[in-house]
Amino acid sequence: MNAAEINVLEEIELENPIFIEALPGLGHVGKLAADHMIDELGATKFAEIYSPTFPPQVLIKEDGIIENMFNELYYLKNVGEDNLDLIILVGNTQALSPEGQYLVCKDILDFVKGYNIDRIYTLGGMAIPQPVENPKVYGAATNEANIELLKEAEIEIRSNDGGIVGASGLFLGLAVRQGIQGTCLMGETPGYFIDAESAEAILKKLSLLLNFEINVDKLDERAEETRQMIAKAQQMEQDLINRANAGNADDLRYIG
Repeated sequence: MNAAEINVLEEIELENPIFIEALPGLGHVGKLAADHMIDELGATKFAEIYSPTFPPQVLIKEDGIIENMFNELYYLKNVGEDNLDLIILVGNTQALSPEGQYLVCKDILDFVKGYNIDRIYTLGGMAIPQPVENPKVYGAATNEANIELLKEAEIEIRSNDGGIVGASGLFLGLAVRQGIQGTCLMGETPGYFIDAESAEAILKKLSLLLNFEINVDKLDERAEETRQMIAKAQQMEQDLINRANAGNADDLRYIG
């Protein structure tokens, strides 16, 4: 029995598409980048994915309408100067358990293999302690040839500092066992807010690697809103520290 129930909404024909995974993760970096691609490039949804391995809940949207926990597959044809076909995996959740992750990722990979995918890119975040003005993009890959492509794109190579957790790592591991090459792009993020700046950074690198152009103005606007929010929070924290220090100084005047 399959762990993933894949409902095909449209029968499509693609030519050796590239598979891009961008499920929710640290800072929602990959998801935000892929959602922006879908909106800006006009991708079309062709399948929905449900699974009992997803969290046992629904989401409530702003209008009070509920949304199921699910993943979605979108496609794009003739993207960029190389006329690439793309399949993009997004959604509002990943599987809860390690076993569920393996089962769902395998089912999805088996499904997209039917379209003769020849490459995989997974998108996610890489944890850092504090926000930075210009987040770096780190990369890892399944072979030396793709590592060289990352270096040419001035992407930092991540090495010897841990693994890639969740779908972004697992898809690569499952793919390489089946002879499919893959690359992971990871944007620096503290992870405790939706990080549009890091999403913008990895999207710029992805567009460079795949040779297509995309307008990132909306991501930049969202990143600026986040920067202002962080600046206000830091200022409030500093004000509290200053008041506490001033209070301590006043207390000392009464001593001696």
